[in-house]
Amino acid sequence: MNNEIEIEIEIDDEIYVKKSSINLQTSHRSIDGLDYVIARTYSAGVFAGYLKLKTGKEVTLINARRLWKFYSASLSQLAQSGTPKPEECKFPEEVDNVILTEVIEILSVTEEAKKTIDQVEIWKV
Repeated sequence: MNNEIEIEIEIDDEIYVKKSSINLQTSHRSIDGLDYVIARTYSAGVFAGYLKLKTGKEVTLINARRLWKFYSASLSQLAQSGTPKPEECKFPEEVDNVILTEVIEILSVTEEAKKTIDQVEIWKV
C-alpha cells in the first residue's frame, strides 16, 4: 500500500514540504526511510514510533507506542541500548498515527534498542 509521507525542511526561515509516495510495510513494523525515535512531550508522556513529520514543537509519529512504564536508567539508555527487562515494562498497543504537541526531546533509537522495545508485550488492563 502506498501512503504519502511529508518531509519538511527549513531554509533561510522558509519552510518547504516535499511529498512523496513510499511503500509502508506496517504489518512488518518496518517503514523505509523513516527514523524510529523516542519523543518526550511536556505533558502527554513518552512515545516511540516512526517520525513522519516535525514542525516546531509538533511531531507526528506513525506506528507509535506510549512508553508508560519502562525499565531503564534513562530515556537515553532506552534509546541507545534498550531495556534489559522488557517483561517489567508497560507499553500499550501501538496506534497508527499520533500528533504530539509540546515535544521537548527526540532521541534516535538504535536497532538494538528497537528490538527490546518490540519485545515488550502489549499492556492491557
